[in-house]
Amino acid sequence: MLLCFVGACRGADPGRANSEPTVAPVTATPANVTDISEAVIPLDQVSKSQAAAVGQRVATTEITLTYSRPVARGRKVFGALVPYGKVWTPGADQATAVTFSRDVAINEHPLAKGSYSIWTIPGPDMWTFIFSKVPKAFHESYPGEAQDALRLDVRPEKTAHVETLTFDFPIVEGKDAVLRLAWDDVSVPLSVRVH
Repeated sequence: MLLCFVGACRGADPGRANSEPTVAPVTATPANVTDISEAVIPLDQVSKSQAAAVGQRVATTEITLTYSRPVARGRKVFGALVPYGKVWTPGADQATAVTFSRDVAINEHPLAKGSYSIWTIPGPDMWTFIFSKVPKAFHESYPGEAQDALRLDVRPEKTAHVETLTFDFPIVEGKDAVLRLAWDDVSVPLSVRVH
């Protein structure tokens, strides 16, 4: 709430030197909110997998990744909640998406600048990572191999427990970076080299 002290806003009134300042409350509501209660979401309506974005500049290349973050909540994730050997987008709701502002190499494989949805095929010892040319898709609607821009195998690593699915850039050095997926006790790193 914005308050205006009348003496400060209109200049001092010498006749009121010893009196309390007059306060005029402003009660205007922002134009895009018709009811203040609309800004509050009841807990039972909050998404279980909250939306997130992570971005990183590597040299002059902008990398932006958007995804929803499922939570383990005591469940065994890989090989159970997320079955081995089946296509899965690492996220929920909309498929996880990434945009590169310039051409890059992922694990030494070229990938043109642009936007992609990310899909994986998890396995206990090897994951397949897929960058699809269809950047916007529902999380259960893999666009198919004909739309793959890049498909590569990546060895997962064991990590300390990560409760909520996370993408981050733990290494950024010169023109190289690591984009890492981590959830439960699994981490899957991808090397990214920019041009």
